[in-house]
Amino acid sequence: MSTVLNKLGALEAARLLNRRELSAEQLIRACLARIEQREPQLQAWATLDAEAAIARAKVLDRGPVRGVLHGLPLGVKDIFDTHDLPTRYGSSIYERHQPDADAACVALCRDAGVVVPGKTVTTEFATYTPGPTHNPRNLAYTPGGSSSGSAAAVGDDMVPLALGTQTAGSIIRPAAYCGIVGFKPSFGRVPRAGMKNLADSLDTIGGFARSVEDVGLLASVLMRDPRLLKLDYDGKPRIGMFRSQQWRHTQPESRIAFEHAARVLSAAGAHVQEMPMPVEDCMVVQLHADIMSFEASMSLAYERHTHGVQLSMKLQAVLDAGAGISTERYLTLRQHAARLSARTDAWFDDYDILLAPSAAGEAPFFEQGTGDPQFCRGWTLAGVPTVHLPFAHGPQGLPVGLQAVGRANDDHRLLSIANWVQALLAEHPPEM
Repeated sequence: MSTVLNKLGALEAARLLNRRELSAEQLIRACLARIEQREPQLQAWATLDAEAAIARAKVLDRGPVRGVLHGLPLGVKDIFDTHDLPTRYGSSIYERHQPDADAACVALCRDAGVVVPGKTVTTEFATYTPGPTHNPRNLAYTPGGSSSGSAAAVGDDMVPLALGTQTAGSIIRPAAYCGIVGFKPSFGRVPRAGMKNLADSLDTIGGFARSVEDVGLLASVLMRDPRLLKLDYDGKPRIGMFRSQQWRHTQPESRIAFEHAARVLSAAGAHVQEMPMPVEDCMVVQLHADIMSFEASMSLAYERHTHGVQLSMKLQAVLDAGAGISTERYLTLRQHAARLSARTDAWFDDYDILLAPSAAGEAPFFEQGTGDPQFCRGWTLAGVPTVHLPFAHGPQGLPVGLQAVGRANDDHRLLSIANWVQALLAEHPPEM
């Protein structure tokens, strides 16, 4: 029975829990059994507290239904403060750090009834240097970053839901590599209090699940938006196929998935159109990188100046580059970013959603790092909501998919149409 329960999707499990046909204790014990079995190989967790999780589940079972996430196990990325678990931010600098309070997003989820078995591995301060986590589909490959442990834990059926963050591509890319759904909401829609900031104009909180409906369930709590509990859609969406200026870096499996999606959705009645590439977009990747490095050099000023020797060389280089950017230059970069956001917003006068590559292709080997966020940087910079949709596999048998992109602050429409798109593409996968 346990091997079945840990595979339940969040929405299915929530319904059983609400009807008291499944207990929170049964579900968390099934998930903990899976963690015990696979964690030595996968290494998705920075901290685990099985006893506390079981105790929490028992309390939930004795009392009334707390909320829409009642009894659901939730992985919490170790970039968020937790009052009952250590929070290390992926760095030895905070090896003994124990916050006094939960991050706002964690508190919202606990109030809605989640059970937290532990903290999931993050890269160093949610940047580039990887932790020990491996890809659940094949341990020889990376799960992506920076939300490595969260994506791997959901992808390996350890938990049905997990929290993540994205400053460049840290939700969408791990979701793509691990073959699950990852949702990055519109910028600013989820409170960041109690999160270790990296870049103030970019950091966005989101999450992972195994379906669009499941991630909508989590997002309904994070965004305090009950509309996300209902993602019905029966229209014929206008879909723009967006190759991006980085298309030359895509691998064959991503190109096949992209072209296949256009054919399937068009045949289903969607109005599918290839989007012309704006010339200005050739500088988007560098624009994002410069803004991120400037803001990171400010956010991590204490760590850089007081504990610099404990930072990786790669992060030191990013912070040094950011410290070398003048305030005048930074403000000019922000003006360029504002124009990008306005231009992106105008695209949605003609399209309901866009479909674009989430990553170059399948996950790289573990030793090669967590992959390149180039296909996500522009969308994060524009502050628009994005959701990764898995539906294909590449030549190594690893997951491949696309990200759906919506208008800023129109997250409900994006997830509703994405749910429709995912169902069609799952029913008609491409032949690789």
